[in-house]
Order: sequence, then structure tokens, then C-alpha cells
Amino acid sequence: MSMFLGVLTVEFSLDGNDNLKAKRRVANSLKQKVRNRFNVAIAEAGSEDSLTRLRLTAVSLSNAEAHVRSRLDKCALMMEAVCPEEMIDSQVEVHVLE
Repeated sequence: MSMFLGVLTVEFSLDGNDNLKAKRRVANSLKQKVRNRFNVAIAEAGSEDSLTRLRLTAVSLSNAEAHVRSRLDKCALMMEAVCPEEMIDSQVEVHVLE
């Protein structure tokens, strides 16, 4: 039986942000809300050196591709709705694990 690994990558623009503490506040808030609601693993990935960009990556595993894709699509919509910062990119990739 195949398993499906879904990877959601979202990027936010933190316009006007000039300190790491404010960036961490936004990141930690989003990560906690996503973990609580969707039970996915999520971490900041690839934007650690920037104060004005925040990139988060969430992963989910399921035996149904539609389930993984639906969960991550809903996750992205929720993040866009609850975050006051502008989401500038969002993409979902699904990989088959044999």
C-alpha cells in the first residue's frame, strides 16, 4: 500500500518588520495554530536570515492522496485568514512513498 507525503510551503511578507522578536511572534503563533488544528509537522525553513520574509513548511502523511492535499490546502487557507501579514506564495507538493 502506498503512502502519500504532502509538503506545504507558504511564504509571508513581513513589511516594515525590523526585529527578530516580532518575526518569531508571528511564526510561533502560526505554527501553534496549525499544529493544534491540523495535526501536521511545521517549521520555519529557508527564511531564517531575513527579517521581512517568513517561510513555513508543513508536512502531512496519509494513505490517501486526496486527504493529504485537502488537509494542506485547508491549512494554507487558515494561515492566510488568521495571519495579518501578506501571504505571497503557497504551494502543495504530494510525493508517493512506496
